[in-house]
Amino acid sequence: MSIEPHGGVLVNRLLEGSALSAAREKAASLPTIQVSEFTAFDIDCIAKGIFSPLTGFMTEAETRSVIDHMLLRPGVAWTIPILLPVSQEEADGLTIGTDVAIKDDRGDFVAILHLSEKFSVDKKEIAEKVYRTTEEAHPGVAVLYSQGPIFLAGEIDVLQAREVDHQDFNLTPAQTRQTFKEKGWKRIVAFQTRNPIHRAHEYLTKCALEMCDGLLIHPLMGTTKSDDIPGDVRMKCYKVLMENYYPEKHVMLSIMPVNMRYAGPKEAVMHALIRQNYGCTHFIVGRDHAGVGNYYGTYDAHYIFDELEEGSLKINLLFFDHSFFSNKTKTMASTKTCPGTNEDHVFLSGTKVREMLQRGERPPEEFTRPEVADVLIEWATKEAK
Repeated sequence: MSIEPHGGVLVNRLLEGSALSAAREKAASLPTIQVSEFTAFDIDCIAKGIFSPLTGFMTEAETRSVIDHMLLRPGVAWTIPILLPVSQEEADGLTIGTDVAIKDDRGDFVAILHLSEKFSVDKKEIAEKVYRTTEEAHPGVAVLYSQGPIFLAGEIDVLQAREVDHQDFNLTPAQTRQTFKEKGWKRIVAFQTRNPIHRAHEYLTKCALEMCDGLLIHPLMGTTKSDDIPGDVRMKCYKVLMENYYPEKHVMLSIMPVNMRYAGPKEAVMHALIRQNYGCTHFIVGRDHAGVGNYYGTYDAHYIFDELEEGSLKINLLFFDHSFFSNKTKTMASTKTCPGTNEDHVFLSGTKVREMLQRGERPPEEFTRPEVADVLIEWATKEAK
């Protein structure tokens, strides 16, 4: 039996048929706002049920509940507010109780908002409670501060899904659930990544796969930091790794078109509930999940799940410590399983790895598979020129 969606209902706000035709005609006559790429991805997530049970953008009461209590409503965990920001001027031109057309960053009509509320919440308060910092150096805080000061709330009807690179791998929650059923998988573990998969990640996924029927490699492909490795490069890495080191019958690749907020522990909860919506029964939470810089403790993303209201998440969580190749045991291991000291562990900093790649050097095979290294070398040497 499949796992129920978060909040009990898998949302679908994408219009079809005559309803879609009527909405497109109506949108052309409505007051219109244009949103950023970031907000356009959030609209897509609401439309496809990735953000179930959300059917639109949050009200002030929901926002308060999320930032103060980590609940969308009693029994339903939620940790990051999903907001529709506009300028004061744009907000003044809109009337509560009416409909508003939304254009995305590409200039397309993508949704109609049934405007129920206009409100503001101090952005520094949001930053402190969600990101644990008010520093603009934090990429998630920087995005928050760059947005308009007024938030619009209300349900949305969506006119079109957002197409992205690697669209063939952009399965909706309904589609992944159907695929799992066709494969006969009952226990599915999801692996969240915004980086290439190195040996340590491979170790985590294979440990998890020992207790599950299938592994969903599920890279985040919404907006990310400018210095993150591009999606095209990462996809090549996932594909060569799957071709050479995973059993075809027990692994699949699909992308997750969700913005990266770098919110550490709060985002780990979001990544878990989103995978529940995709039909996964298990979720890997690793070291410094969704972290950036030194804003979060190494295992804060593990501890936060103990703070959630009991039963507010249905997905099973698999917590992993820092993993590495151990020269002492001559195997992949973690701080839970390896008796050696740090000197026995093969660990390379991201800076050192990038320098090696730019020189055309493969990092040690204990750190990354050679096929993955070759993809990264091709990219890094071009970047260095």
